[in-house]
Amino acid sequence: MATQQSAQPAATAAEIADPAPLGLAGFAMTTFVLSCFNANLLDAKLSAVVLPLALAYGGLAQLLAGMWEFRKGNTFGATAFSSFGAFWLAYYFLVKDALPALGTDPDAHKAVGLFLLAWAIFTAYMTVAALRVSGAVFAVFVMLTITFVVLSIGAFGPNDSATKIGGWLGLITAALAWYTSFAGVTAHTFKRSIVPTWPAR
Repeated sequence: MATQQSAQPAATAAEIADPAPLGLAGFAMTTFVLSCFNANLLDAKLSAVVLPLALAYGGLAQLLAGMWEFRKGNTFGATAFSSFGAFWLAYYFLVKDALPALGTDPDAHKAVGLFLLAWAIFTAYMTVAALRVSGAVFAVFVMLTITFVVLSIGAFGPNDSATKIGGWLGLITAALAWYTSFAGVTAHTFKRSIVPTWPAR
């Protein structure tokens, strides 16, 4: 005897909750905590606290947000959140496994510089696409591109001053991402725009 098929229709993309505020929040919090250490606001010996965030919130939660953006048909959001979720997962394994494996290799800092430079390139071309999303998202990507470039310079040097500047730029980036996340989640819950995001026209 054949089983009866459910008569309930599948949810359409429009009925799925917007995953962008989650992705932005995961990115913002992890960036904020890491940037506090890059800016020398906290002792570097405490920086292991970044790894759980990189794995769970910046990594897994943001990657899931990217997958839901695919479901909604948002190519920009899917590419951005999936990629930066993967960035934080990669950062976790970079710090936990790759760098300890390199040990005292004098060129290890160059490998980190290359890692950051590759992400700067990706973020730069995503910034062009962000022009068609909103002013708030564009601001996040502009600041993130600059942050990656400066951190890459700091790693290649190595140059502690550049890394510290990159930390402060990262804090600004995190604040912008939190703002954009706040704008998205409050617009949904209040059913109206609470703070401006300057959508592209």
